[in-house]
Order: sequence, then structure tokens, then C-alpha cells
Amino acid sequence: MRKDIAFRTEDGVTLRGWHVLPDGRGPWPTVVMAHGFSAVKEMYLDRFADAFAAQGVAALVFDNRNFGASDGEPRQEIDPWVQVRDYRDAISFAETLPETAAGRIGVWGSSYSGAHVIVVAAIDRRVKAVVSQVPLISGHRNVRRLVRADLIAAVNGMFEADRRARYGGAAPQMIKVVADDGSPCALPTPDTFEWFTETGRTRAPSWKNEVTLRSVELFTAYEPGAWIAMVSPTPLLMVVAAGDHLTVADEALAAYERALQPKELVLLPGGHFDAYVAGFEQASAPAAAWFRRHLGAG
Repeated sequence: MRKDIAFRTEDGVTLRGWHVLPDGRGPWPTVVMAHGFSAVKEMYLDRFADAFAAQGVAALVFDNRNFGASDGEPRQEIDPWVQVRDYRDAISFAETLPETAAGRIGVWGSSYSGAHVIVVAAIDRRVKAVVSQVPLISGHRNVRRLVRADLIAAVNGMFEADRRARYGGAAPQMIKVVADDGSPCALPTPDTFEWFTETGRTRAPSWKNEVTLRSVELFTAYEPGAWIAMVSPTPLLMVVAAGDHLTVADEALAAYERALQPKELVLLPGGHFDAYVAGFEQASAPAAAWFRRHLGAG
């Protein structure tokens, strides 16, 4: 069963999403989950939530602030540390629901939110299990894999010009999330353009192909991998795509080696976005089993 939910963050922003419940009577262990960089919940999070519910684990799915059905200003802005705080407020909200089994809450994230759940699990001991799918590990190093070295200075110049303009009262500059014509964008890989445009067209008409330029600057300074050893003793499952060149696979695999026990690795054969579509069963089934194993079932 799926029903719409809304809750307020500690700073007063209303976030909206779904509460997906297993069949039968609760209360149930519950997984809190949101999407990655600029994506909205309709971009396959329903499939993951349904897979968890089929294993007796409820899911609280929400759109990140400033995106989709959630409130927040400026629209289309991504601050990773604000999103981390929103995950923690979503956990607090989940604790208030009669359908939630006390002390049996996990977190799931993918790509940018796969980074967030590493941080959340490291700092919030209410989290009893975590699944981090195709996660960003280092914003600084990842940008230097996505942007040619001779263009880095120009990108930094864009950040600096935007900062000066905002200080003078101008609105934040916007940039495309994806592009296939060589124009500047936040996520410059061909598979990213294909997935976002196709999934936005077929499943998520609320998705917009833009974010604030400040979102990209904040991305470059975000280092979630620094927290990975601190997740322990919370059980950590990492799902890594061997062919991932967006949140690059070698960074994720190296981070997994730094994580402490208990931990487990699932290595998918495809690229970053195969976890949502072609490799969905290979990604979702181990995640559902991980939550059932460490949170129990309703």
C-alpha cells in the first residue's frame, strides 16, 4: 500500500513523498530514502520501495527540498549538508508514525543520496542498517574525472563570478543538469543525458533540467568518503557498478576497503544507471535482503 505523506523539517520546510507499507499488520521496520542529484522520487524510487515492502520492510520516500513535490527555496538548489539534515528529520518523522517499528530504521540512497546515507549513518545512531548504491565518494576528485584539466580554471571562474553576482543581489545562476551539445552542464556523460531525459519524459514530468550553479560548487567541496569508517558498527551494504564513470567505480571500491565491519559489497556488471533499470533486480534484491536481515521484517 502506498499513501502520500508530508512532514516539516526542523527549519520549517515541508517535504512530501510516499509511505509504502507491506501487506498485513504493522508496525514494520522502515527505510528512509530519497533520490540523487536533481532527481525526483518518480525516477524509479517506487520500484525500490515496492521491493522492500515485498520483504516486509516499509519505506518512507521523499523528494529533496527545492525539488519535485517538496517545498523549499531557491528552487533547483542542492546543498548536500542540508539534504543530510533533511534525511535526519525524515528519520524523526518516521519515528512518530504508528506503522514504524521502534528502533528499526534504515536508510537507502543512490548516487548523491548514496553519499548522504554514508554520512547520515556515521553521525546518527538511530540508523540500524544502510544501503549506499553507486555513491559519490569525493566531490573534488570526481569533478576532476568529469571535467578536463584545461577547463577547471574556467569552471572555477564561473563559480567566482556567480558568487560576486549573488553578493550584489542577483539571483543564482542556473546550469543544465545534462546536455548533449557540448554546452556546460553539471553531469557531463552521455549515459547521464540519456537516462535523465528518457526517465524524465516517461516517468517524471516534474523533473527539470537545471540546477543552480552554486549546487555544482557545493558538489566539488563535498567529501562523504571521509565518513565511511565511522559508519561501523552500523551494517553497511555498498552497491557499486563496475562500469560506473559518473560516480566512478574505483573511488567507491577504494572507499569500501576503508569501511569497517560489518559490511558487504555487491558489484553490478553495468554502468551507473543500470542499477535502476537493466540491473534493477541485481541491485534491489540484495538491498531488500540486507534490510530484512538487519532490521527484521514486519
